[in-house]
Amino acid sequence: MVQLRSVIRCVLGVSVALALPTLTQAQQRSEAPSRALASLTLAATDAATRAPDGAALFAQHCAACHEKPAPGAHIPSRESLASRSPINIVMTLKTGAMQPQAAGLSTAEDQAIASYLTADAAKRGSALRPNRCAAPARPVNVSNTGWNGWGADLANTRFQPHADLKASEVPKLRVKWAFAYPGLMAWGQPTIIDGKAFVASTTGQVYSLDASTGCTWWTFEAGAPVRTSLSLGTGSDGHAGIVYFGDTAANVYAVDADSGKEIWRVHVDDHPLARVTGAPILHGGRLLVPVSSFEEGAAAAPTYSCCSFRGSVVSVDALTGKLIWKRNTISREPKPYQRKGSAVGLSGPAGASVWNTPTVDTKRGVLYVGTGNNYTDVSVPTTDAVMAIGLDDGQIRWSQQLVANDNWASGCTFKGPCPQPSGNDSDFSASIILVTLPSGRNILVAGQKSGVVYGLDPDAQGKPLWHIKVGGGGVFGGVEWGIAAAGTTVFVPISDSLTNTSSAARPGLAAIDAATGKQLWWSPAPQPVCSWGKEDCRDALSQAPTAIPGVVFSGSQDGHLRAYDAANGKVVWDFDTGTRFPAVNADSASGGSLDAGGPVVVNGRVYVNSGYGQFLGHGGNVLLALSPDGK
Repeated sequence: MVQLRSVIRCVLGVSVALALPTLTQAQQRSEAPSRALASLTLAATDAATRAPDGAALFAQHCAACHEKPAPGAHIPSRESLASRSPINIVMTLKTGAMQPQAAGLSTAEDQAIASYLTADAAKRGSALRPNRCAAPARPVNVSNTGWNGWGADLANTRFQPHADLKASEVPKLRVKWAFAYPGLMAWGQPTIIDGKAFVASTTGQVYSLDASTGCTWWTFEAGAPVRTSLSLGTGSDGHAGIVYFGDTAANVYAVDADSGKEIWRVHVDDHPLARVTGAPILHGGRLLVPVSSFEEGAAAAPTYSCCSFRGSVVSVDALTGKLIWKRNTISREPKPYQRKGSAVGLSGPAGASVWNTPTVDTKRGVLYVGTGNNYTDVSVPTTDAVMAIGLDDGQIRWSQQLVANDNWASGCTFKGPCPQPSGNDSDFSASIILVTLPSGRNILVAGQKSGVVYGLDPDAQGKPLWHIKVGGGGVFGGVEWGIAAAGTTVFVPISDSLTNTSSAARPGLAAIDAATGKQLWWSPAPQPVCSWGKEDCRDALSQAPTAIPGVVFSGSQDGHLRAYDAANGKVVWDFDTGTRFPAVNADSASGGSLDAGGPVVVNGRVYVNSGYGQFLGHGGNVLLALSPDGK
């Protein structure tokens, strides 16, 4: 998603080969048994005893960017990288954002760098315990009320009408239990169905936990980090539960919800930098998968011949994984062109990643997605757009571009190669919300990283009905991960952690009337107070919000989860998740910044991951379950 493919893909050094692996190599990597990759990455924890000199390798290849990051570039500092786990760093070098830059390094060298950066990780973390559930597992009833997938419903409203949590009880929320993830970052968002919590980790583990106690029913090892929320459906008999999710190597999985055994996996895009960031959504026996990439990060390197990735949505049979259709967001195939002053051959158009979970409109037979920026100088009309795609055939019904010529790559931020004309990285990275007005009329509400929110007419080719500028906007600005809607009121968190040079930062939470676009109230973000200290302590509201009757929850990069009165924006509860907590599977787990996937509310409890820290903010590794008085 947005933050994962921003300015952080810094050039590690001129001596590092930047050629991408061949598609065959990428396919081989994605199809390798997960145990092999797990063994490789786990070896990073003791690599210092047998690997090359990690300090020297870091100084040679990494220090120029990461030792003293340029102001405004938002490249992770060495101290920030040290908050991650060795496993995470190795996986980032092997299969993640730094794959092109690390192509010239051996596995031993990758491990040495990871060990050097995380030498103190053991002091901050705790050894994990299995914490297996004692009672026999019962089958999951997928039809039970809960929170399934990203947006809780097909319209992606992020509204929980059956919270079993009264507004008057919210100020009493306390920690009921905490679960420690492996590594020192927490991504994704919990899915809670029928008393079970399904969660994923940055180190590739997917868990089924008991939602009441946090004990573990099963663990599944994926071959790459999993940052999506998980969606549950039923098998061919209509009863057996299936868990669906994607990973950062562009694989999609179906796993038995009761046993954790793999049913199928499919590779949905052969580009070496493709990945699944937004959560797949299930409808009508089909799994609808958004596909994004990190290629705009690789484009920052002067020697990288960019760009060839095109975003897409893929429809696969939910029972078999068989491809039904694939729709690229850019119809034209990339062709070679030459940028003035470029030393390498370039191609375009490229980009228009789909970072968000599709929104399903059963009435019109379409899904809606927002697209990202263009990576190249070759502009196209489907970047920074809202698109309607036929559910049955994958054909584009209409596309409404709301910002033209948003040609951007990571080099634009820290004076590297930048497309011309250059844009501001104004992705639609948050899911589109389908709002139903009292009259029965529908409006699509789309929040953008530009800080602008739009109301669109789904019956008139996405014609804009209104728009309102809420935040400053920028690479880490405006609406980052999500918006929520309760009835006709839309709740819009603004990050503005890194705004455009011409825009003033305006972090906070707004309420907007979906029918008119009128701002109902504005609650500025409180001054940041971080348990870990002043470094990377931010007041940005980047995390996706969640609404229940009378209350909206919104998390901040300073680690504070706040509850706001839905009627007036007053803060009614403030809880610091950025500290340490006793964990059910470890002596303790550490919280950090709240970002990406938001809280979910089920059966009177609030579940939230704390410690995103991927590029901005502070890392952590805790899943918290909160309930009134911790009961």
